Amino acid sequence: MNRRKFLSYLGCGCCGFILNSCSTAPITERRQLKIIPESKLNAQAAQIYEKVKEKEKLITDSKLDEIKEIGKNMQNSIGEYFYQSNLDDPTAQFDWEYILIDNKKIRNAWCMPGGKIAVYSGILDVTKNTNGLAAVMGHEIAHAVAKHSVERASRGAVLNVSTQVIDILSGGKLSTVNRTTGMNTVGLLSQLGIMNPFNRKQESEADYLGMIFSSLSGYDIRETSKIWERMKKLNKGKAPPEFMSTHPSADNRIKKINEWTNEIILDYPPINIS
Repeated sequence: MNRRKFLSYLGCGCCGFILNSCSTAPITERRQLKIIPESKLNAQAAQIYEKVKEKEKLITDSKLDEIKEIGKNMQNSIGEYFYQSNLDDPTAQFDWEYILIDNKKIRNAWCMPGGKIAVYSGILDVTKNTNGLAAVMGHEIAHAVAKHSVERASRGAVLNVSTQVIDILSGGKLSTVNRTTGMNTVGLLSQLGIMNPFNRKQESEADYLGMIFSSLSGYDIRETSKIWERMKKLNKGKAPPEFMSTHPSADNRIKKINEWTNEIILDYPPINIS
């Protein structure tokens, strides 16, 4: 088979496979590629989460109780929203769990696939209050609800296969470039040109969905932009250029959050749970 026919068959096969693997993100309805089973990632995440709990020093005081209360409110509100909207609940298979890690140097939080959430004590200096903490947790929960990990894993798998195929069809020219430059040139270009912008899109989507989930749960989302103002101040402008980052710049983030705030307050008021 000549190279042109091979490319034609490969292209048709990949297109058909990708089309069958497309779905949409909840609420935003952004098209997504998901070829990695969610159940597989959830199981892996649960194992990693247990190792984190064994390794890290955990806080079990009243602050953890507050985190659990916010989480429970969001669990209920998210489930009720999708139920009332007659839509499939993306959290139906979640096994929710919350931990507070004692590390003042890390200003972060995350939510693994399947609802496994960790908050680092350092972020509490930024959140300041319950509404601020809800904003951060809403953002992290939004990543899991929108299946961003599944999407990233799927996109990465497609990129890896595509790069290998292109290298074969080009007679190994991509490998030659990598050897000559002493670095993964193709990987770097893919990261800057595809994965980073793609991840920034996910981050903006998580900002938007997180504000919705916070509002549905009865929290004041006007605190969200204040968090990023405080984070910007604490970082003292030390952030990589946006095109090299997986996250939008603080200024762009604040601008979008302010644009969304009134609309979300009106369209997604606290939900009545029967």
